Amino acid sequence: MPAVATSVSSIPGAPLGRPRLRWRREIVLALLPTLTVLGLLWLVKALSNQQLLFASLASSCFLIYLDPSHPANSTRTLVISQLAAAILGYGFHAWLGAGYVGAALALVSSIGVMLATDTMHPPAVSTALSFAFRAGAGEGSLALFGLAVGLVVILLAVQRGSAYLIRRFTIAT
Repeated sequence: MPAVATSVSSIPGAPLGRPRLRWRREIVLALLPTLTVLGLLWLVKALSNQQLLFASLASSCFLIYLDPSHPANSTRTLVISQLAAAILGYGFHAWLGAGYVGAALALVSSIGVMLATDTMHPPAVSTALSFAFRAGAGEGSLALFGLAVGLVVILLAVQRGSAYLIRRFTIAT
């Protein structure tokens, strides 16, 4: 009799779209986003002094770890939402200065862009706020943030490959 594959959603404690692994495999899989976040922090320290601007990318990394195939973690969604939020936050800061009005407009505008483009990625809201409050603190922060988003896209590709290999070599019960 052929083995019946168990739906991931029917496995108790399974997060979103992937089965729960043994704790050692979970730790190995969690190393990729952890190392990426540490690498981003090192990059920020080496090139600027704006650590808070990258906090939302740390959240993105761990959302990707949790479920790299979720629509909120697609490359398109990540790039559009994070970069739009950064640009809008930066722009409202340049126009209105650091304050709640600019931050509120950046937040609402970022959500509007994500809705209009179907690219909902919750950590991008933090990006909009971070840039709206601190965008003027240093030159090149927008370019550096774009570089960091590129590194997270690489993490996404690696995590998807890892998730594929885990599914491929995990015996269905």
